[in-house]
Amino acid sequence: MKKIATFLITLSLSLNVMAQSGTHIFGKDPIIHLENFQKQRLYFGYYLGFNSFDFKIDYKNVGQDIQTKKTTGFNVGVVADVKLHEYINLRFEPGLYYAKRNLSFPGFTNQVDILREVNSTYIHFPLLLKFSSLRTGNIRPYLVGGISSTLNLSGNSKTKDDNFEQKFRVKAWTSSYELGFGIDIFSEYFIFSPSIRGLFGLKDELIRDNDPNSPWTSNIESLKSRGILINFTFH
Repeated sequence: MKKIATFLITLSLSLNVMAQSGTHIFGKDPIIHLENFQKQRLYFGYYLGFNSFDFKIDYKNVGQDIQTKKTTGFNVGVVADVKLHEYINLRFEPGLYYAKRNLSFPGFTNQVDILREVNSTYIHFPLLLKFSSLRTGNIRPYLVGGISSTLNLSGNSKTKDDNFEQKFRVKAWTSSYELGFGIDIFSEYFIFSPSIRGLFGLKDELIRDNDPNSPWTSNIESLKSRGILINFTFH
């Protein structure tokens, strides 16, 4: 909650600066801000945001599904942006993502066996292409997409214990593709860029239990992360 409160205060202060800059970002005849900023070959920024991660689970045999309860996580990172073309940029956005998912497994009566808390601390490495539209006044919408690799620092990948010892394990490294859209809003002093992206895992992340007949993992064909990322970037 402290992280969320800090983020909301930062966002409120930033928007207040934009509102009090004495200009009209969305007006009929806005004063054009930072007109030459995106003509730079290379520029940097940072982002704060939220995430909501889920699992896409495929099964070997038809049966009761594993239920996933999502929670809201937190993102923070930096941005390096290289201009390739007037409307195309290459972006590298490494960041730290915290996420949590609760899995409820069917077929058990004991809560200790039913529930597995999957806490994930991700170091996220997305490489993205940004396709911008024509700038209209002080706004410029864009589409973004690309691939990412992610290191999970809390996936229990190195432990020998498994679900029989209440340890749900996933692989340390995963890969995904990402698609989304956003908008650049030019203020007098900086660019504020809210965006939303979907993340879709490409590889099976599950580390199966030592017992091949495990009631937790034996029926899982693949388990892949997917998520919604909402970031607020400042340049």
